Amino acid sequence: MPHDSLFTPVTIGSLQLSNRIVMAPLTRCRADAAHVPTDIMAEYYSQRASAGLIVAEATMVIEGNSAFGGREPGIYSAAQVAAWKKVTDAVHAKGGKFILQIWHGGRACHSLLNNGAQPVAPSPLRITNDETHTPQGKKPYEIPRELRDDELPGIVAGFRLATQNAKAAGFDGVEIHGANGYLLDEFLRDGSNQRSGPYGGPIANRARLLLEVVDACVAAWEPGRVGVRISPLNSYNDMKDSDPVALTSYVAAQLNLRKVAFLHIMRGDFFGLQKGDVVSAARAAFKGAIIGNMGYAPAEAAQAVTDGTLAAVAFGHHYVSNPDLVARVRAGVAFVEPNGNTFYSPGPKGYTDYPPMSGA
Repeated sequence: MPHDSLFTPVTIGSLQLSNRIVMAPLTRCRADAAHVPTDIMAEYYSQRASAGLIVAEATMVIEGNSAFGGREPGIYSAAQVAAWKKVTDAVHAKGGKFILQIWHGGRACHSLLNNGAQPVAPSPLRITNDETHTPQGKKPYEIPRELRDDELPGIVAGFRLATQNAKAAGFDGVEIHGANGYLLDEFLRDGSNQRSGPYGGPIANRARLLLEVVDACVAAWEPGRVGVRISPLNSYNDMKDSDPVALTSYVAAQLNLRKVAFLHIMRGDFFGLQKGDVVSAARAAFKGAIIGNMGYAPAEAAQAVTDGTLAAVAFGHHYVSNPDLVARVRAGVAFVEPNGNTFYSPGPKGYTDYPPMSGA
């Protein structure tokens, strides 16, 4: 069988996975206007339940922080918890393991999506290399308001409650979103965090908020149910850091002390602007399970598992168009390429209508 190592079981934290193939978190904007998950989301995720682990899309921990056109899900209300329970039940009915990525959009939010509320960030620096989708069409990102130190415990509390709510909704764990230029990543990297005081300056200070969130989530559930995703090199959302390898080493070492379930690391940069070997730095400092992501073909993924670098590998955009991705890897069949025009559009088109391979 091709890529045998990807089909061996593995224990990641408190989770026992049947294979090493992970569905990466993929924002799809199919929640309703109140950020409540919809029935079609249950169909979509259950179609992909053969993954060893599904990481659900970025989900708001605090109301009023929408960054994706107003249709991303939340996990802060009773209605959202009840709706997510339908989704987790559908995945579990097919034998899947399912965790929720919990998230704060930070400066990637926009006032037009949030009843006029100004976005917040570690420093008043706006995203300059793109525009965002709003009800009035694409608009430039806004200058965010710099969060005060005394506001940060409220952010931490939001993540703690989100973890409790994810548990109540039937998820198997949570992944803290510390990647891709959203709030926790904005604090981590010095290109976006130019504040002074206990949350700015040296790496230990910039990582403080993320680690406070980790500690709160671990206390709300258990270390083996909490993972963290970081993207030290990715320049998406106008991000950069002066020493991404050192940042990776510090964060990985701190997460190792906390014995979290896994470290999910995005190894590259969508735009190829920043380079470095962050996977080796993470592997040296973190003794638990590492999930690798970004551009892994099945053969490379299998080799990384075989040599012990990674416990599992996350596949992203190909999971949009290949609900049976595990079966395709097992059979050595090529992936179907997704239609980018339907990534964030409403309804089933480009969402639940990708067929499995013939004979599957």
